[in-house]
Amino acid sequence: MERADAARNRARILDAAATLFAARNPQEVTMDEIAKAAGVGRGTLYRRYPDRASIAVALLDEHERALQEQLLRGAPPLGPGAPPAERLSAFYRAMVGLLEDHRHLVLGSEVGRSRFETGAYGFWRAHVRALLVAAAVAEPDALVDVLLAPLAPDVYGYQRTDRGLTPAQIIAALDHVAALIRQPGSD
Repeated sequence: MERADAARNRARILDAAATLFAARNPQEVTMDEIAKAAGVGRGTLYRRYPDRASIAVALLDEHERALQEQLLRGAPPLGPGAPPAERLSAFYRAMVGLLEDHRHLVLGSEVGRSRFETGAYGFWRAHVRALLVAAAVAEPDALVDVLLAPLAPDVYGYQRTDRGLTPAQIIAALDHVAALIRQPGSD
């Protein structure tokens, strides 16, 4: 069980990091800045969180777990019971919502190769692969990462910031992609 002072320090660190990550590019926030904003020593910070990405992962965890629960046990089409293309479309919509609300945190934890090493990416990959298998798509392993690529935080950020696309425009494009995944026998 976590000691009360350790729990307070953890909460202070996460609150300070969330504020700093929301205010500017998380990749520019230093561990020293987080420690100072949280009012804790560097040793306290580094004992719990070895780097900035681990803090972002901790902040994201709650939101990602809620989405994972919906995918496993929620109502269709996000949850079980809908055809694979509808579930993929619902997943895309939910992920755009997650990225829109928490892009600054995702950018702090899932950039470059590190994206593929997070537990959440593994879960999203398994979910999309299962949808591809249910739709009897040939070579699902070759396609799954392609279908997840538009959800990379840097791609999403580029579309939103540099290209000026709205979440609705991005969702419409992803709905088009999802519609290409057909249930066996639906041709």
